[in-house]
Amino acid sequence: MKKMKLFNLAWPIFVETLLFMLLGFVDVFVLSRYDDLAASSVNTANQAVSIATIVFTVISTASAVMISQYLGAGKKENASRIGALSITFHLIFGVLISAVFLFFNRPIISFIGAEGNLLDFSSDYLSIVGGFIFLQALLSSMSVIIRNHGMTKVSMYVTVGMNIMNTALDVVLVLGLFGFPRMGVKGVAIATTLSRFFGVCVLGFVLFTRVEKLSIFRLLKPFPTGDVKNMLKIGVPSALETFLYNISQVVITSIVLNCLTETELITRTYVQNISMFFYIFAVSIGQASQILVGHLIGAKRYEDVDKQAKKSHRIAIAITLAACLAGVAFRGSLLTVFTDDKAVVALGANIILINVVLEMGRTTNLVVIACLRGTGDVLYPTLCAIFSMIFISTLGSYIFAVVLDMGIYGLWVANALDECFWGVLMIIRWRNGKWRTKSITE
Repeated sequence: MKKMKLFNLAWPIFVETLLFMLLGFVDVFVLSRYDDLAASSVNTANQAVSIATIVFTVISTASAVMISQYLGAGKKENASRIGALSITFHLIFGVLISAVFLFFNRPIISFIGAEGNLLDFSSDYLSIVGGFIFLQALLSSMSVIIRNHGMTKVSMYVTVGMNIMNTALDVVLVLGLFGFPRMGVKGVAIATTLSRFFGVCVLGFVLFTRVEKLSIFRLLKPFPTGDVKNMLKIGVPSALETFLYNISQVVITSIVLNCLTETELITRTYVQNISMFFYIFAVSIGQASQILVGHLIGAKRYEDVDKQAKKSHRIAIAITLAACLAGVAFRGSLLTVFTDDKAVVALGANIILINVVLEMGRTTNLVVIACLRGTGDVLYPTLCAIFSMIFISTLGSYIFAVVLDMGIYGLWVANALDECFWGVLMIIRWRNGKWRTKSITE
């Protein structure tokens, strides 16, 4: 196995993740100059996208674990076969989901609870971005293969290009520069879709010239039913966890839309976009750790796996805490990037303080769960998610925000309790060592 180090894998993933977050950040920022409700519509529409694309999580999560473990065990052909299977499934399901969004975008957004202008904005966005969601599916599948071969810089460079393209198109199409009409939400959706198309073309070229050959699809004959079973065994619990999270967020969004004020809705949108930059470090460290753990598990180096996971967690906590404290210090200035509304700025500044506790729990979950997935231990985190998300995050949000009349503060208190409780359970799971028996390469 080619020796890989956490930092060498993590920093390109960090930059790539940052830039992917910036894609959404720029969309919201540009739309905030157009209309505050238009900016909120992107988050509302993406709730539906996140739920419908759970199938991608099944495939990509399982593919990442299986490819890394097979490469660690020296079984290159097995890893190539999983890559071919991943691309095929992503494309098939991506096209099916695109068709659903293309024809049923407005009923879907209405079901979430959006009305009036928010419904119009959200459905416009979903019809375009959702209608071409198969591009995101292909991006996900190809990125997983390239990353788990240790080439994390490649997808980073592609994401740089996507960001440049998306930002330029956002400004031109949303604000109507250079003779273009002011397209608002539709402009953001078109920019996002075109940048994804660019990313698919470049990643596809790199994948089939530097990592794999087109002939890998021949490995699907005879059809590898055993690989599909392993994919479901690993991917379904992970996807269920993601599904529950997104369902809880939809319920919480419905609480916001139906029970809270417009000021609180706008504040939630802006603080969520700011908080992404607090946990981005944990995301990159977690994903890099999953690759390392997968390779080490495949090579049966269990003590090194344990040391790597604990080291990754310590580093992630330290970095996230530093980022959160910096955010607290400059919280007022961060919010004025989006709006001059004093009520939103004051409310958001208080939420950022509460958010520090939430990020400590979220960081633990992002890193430890990623390490557990790398070993193939995926069922336990999902069972914990079922309990925590239903009874603490979702039910807690309603109790704190509505019953106890804490408003948006109640939402953050409930989510902080959820992340911290869940994080403690994940640490206990890692320390008991049951992940040592979960490898798929045995």
